[in-house]
Amino acid sequence: MPTAIEFNHVSKQYRLGLVSTKTLSHDLNRWWQTSVLHKEDPYLKIGSVNDRTTAADSEYVWALRDIDFKVEQGDVVGIIGKNGAGKSTLLKLLSRVTGPTTGSIRARGRIGSLLEVGTGFHPEMTGRENIYMNGAILGMTKNDITRKLDEIIDFSGCERYIDTPVKRYSSGMMVRLGFAVAAFLEPEILVVDEVLAVGDAEFQKKAIGKMQDVSKGEGRTVLFVSHNMASIGKLCKSCILLENGQLKDLGETDRIIYKYLVDNHVQNSQIVKDIVLKEGFEVKNFSLLQDGTPTEELKQGESVEVSFDVINHNDFEVEFLTNIEIHSETGEAVTCFGNEFQHHDIVLPPNGHVHVTMRLGELLLRKGQYYISPYFAFTYNHHADYVDSYIECAMEINVREPSAAYLANKDKTWLRFASDLEAHGHMAIPVDNFDVSTL
Repeated sequence: MPTAIEFNHVSKQYRLGLVSTKTLSHDLNRWWQTSVLHKEDPYLKIGSVNDRTTAADSEYVWALRDIDFKVEQGDVVGIIGKNGAGKSTLLKLLSRVTGPTTGSIRARGRIGSLLEVGTGFHPEMTGRENIYMNGAILGMTKNDITRKLDEIIDFSGCERYIDTPVKRYSSGMMVRLGFAVAAFLEPEILVVDEVLAVGDAEFQKKAIGKMQDVSKGEGRTVLFVSHNMASIGKLCKSCILLENGQLKDLGETDRIIYKYLVDNHVQNSQIVKDIVLKEGFEVKNFSLLQDGTPTEELKQGESVEVSFDVINHNDFEVEFLTNIEIHSETGEAVTCFGNEFQHHDIVLPPNGHVHVTMRLGELLLRKGQYYISPYFAFTYNHHADYVDSYIECAMEINVREPSAAYLANKDKTWLRFASDLEAHGHMAIPVDNFDVSTL
C-alpha cells in the first residue's frame, strides 16, 4: 500500500506565554543568524521538554520533538498519551493549522479534520451553509456537496436545526454536524481528535462505526486521538504513544495500550500507596489477599479478600461507601463489588480508625490481565455533604487458571457466570462477607 502520511523528524517549538517570539530583539537575532550568517536558528538549540507537571527552566518548550513515522493508506491509527503529551499538536501540524519548526510532513490527498468543537464553522452561518463552506474548503464542487447533503444531515441528527445559525447549537450538536461533514465529504485522510467524547453514547457508537466503514470499505486513512482505550482497541490496527512531546513507542494496538496503562496508571505492585483524601479522610494499606497473603497473582474461581484501613480525622461521625471496579487490559469495566451495592453501611466514629475486609467467595473472572480501580465516598451531615475519590487503574492483577484438583471438586457455576460477564459487560459481584473492626 502507498504511504498516506509521513512525518520526517518533525518538531514544534513554542515560546511560553507568546505566539512566535513577538520581540524585536529575538526576531532580529533570528534573521541575522539564519539569513545573513547562514547559521542554524539559535532558538532551536534551546527549550525544555514538554512536561506540564514541572516548572519551566526555559522560556521555550518543545511541544513535539523529532517525531518520525509513516502511515499506510487505509490504516486506522490511534494516538494516545496523557494530557499535554502533544497529540493535538501533532494533528494540527498534519491539518496545516500550524507549521512545524523543523522537519517535514507529507500527506497524500485531502484531509478532513475534526480537532475541536466547531472546527471550521462560522457561528453566524446556518448548519446547511457551513456544510457547503466546509465542502468548498475541501475542494469539492457544489454538486458534489449537494449529492452528500441528505446523508450528512441524517447522520448528524440535526435536521430540525439545520437552517439555524450554529452559534445556537449545543457543543454536542456542533460535534455531530462537524463529524458528519468531515466523514461524508470524502477526504482521503480523516483526522479526529478527542471531541467525540462530547457526543452522547449513541452518537459515539455511530461515529466509531462510520470510521470503520471509511477505512475498511472505502480505503481511506484515519488518525484517531482518544482517551477511551476501548474505542482505540476496537477501531485501530496500530497505535502511537506520545509522552512529553516525544514518540515513546508505536506498533500493534493491544501492546501499546497495555504499555500506556502500565506506565501511567499502575502504582506499586501489591499494595496501593496510601490515599490521603481532602477534608481529613484517609484510606491506607489497600491490598488484595488470597490465602491471607497480599498478591497480584490471583487464582480463577477461588476466594479473594480486599483489605484496607479507613481513617476519619474529623470530630464528627461519617458513613463510608466503596465500589471496587475491575477493568480489562484495554480499559473496559468488566465487573465491580462493594458495600455501595449491598447497602452494608460502614460507620466511622469521630476521629475513628476502622479496618475493612471484603471477601468474595469466588473470583468470577476469566484468565488474563486486569486493573483494579477503587472508589471511596464519605457522607455526613445527614448526607448533605460528601467527599469522594476515584483512583483509576490503581493496581494490576494477573488472573490464572485454577488447579485441576480445584476444578474437579467444584461445580461450574462460576464458569457460566464468567461467560455472562463477557457477554453482558459490567455486572456487580456479590460480596460474601464484610468484616469491619474498629482499631
